[in-house]
Amino acid sequence: MCRGLESLPITCLERAKELRALFGSLLQRSDHSITGQAKKSDKLRLHEVNEPLKWKESFDNLLSSQNGLCLFRAFLVSEFSEENIAFYLACEDYRTTKPSKLAAKAKKIYEEFICCDAPREVNLDYATREITKENMKRPNQSCFDQAQDKIHTLMEKDCYPRFLRSSVYLELTTKTKTG
Repeated sequence: MCRGLESLPITCLERAKELRALFGSLLQRSDHSITGQAKKSDKLRLHEVNEPLKWKESFDNLLSSQNGLCLFRAFLVSEFSEENIAFYLACEDYRTTKPSKLAAKAKKIYEEFICCDAPREVNLDYATREITKENMKRPNQSCFDQAQDKIHTLMEKDCYPRFLRSSVYLELTTKTKTG
């Protein structure tokens, strides 16, 4: 199933550590110039500082944030369920695949995440697994949609609430609010 931290790209692990330090250090800096006017770079900084608070608004806000996604993925590795986000992102990438490469890419995704005893098998019900298996006969951009929706819902209802209660996330939001 999950190969642990070594399966997470080193850049993502490094980015998660950087984010923790970044949000903490940004909150300690002054947000305005001496004249009281906000500088252009300060507006960016303010946006970055408030970013973790937006992740709590919705799961899709978290997924649409590069920083949030990276931190969430690192969290899932620590929870031994990184295959869920890996599958979700593979499906997102698959949708943009050129038609000539769909069959090969679909096969790779299916063998890595869907088929029985897949190395990174995701938790799908029998019906969804069978529909996806049937879709593999004629791969198109939407052949993984139902399976991806199931995994999205699973992460939203299970992993996302745990992430919001995690010490890393709570520490970031506490620093953001008290900054």
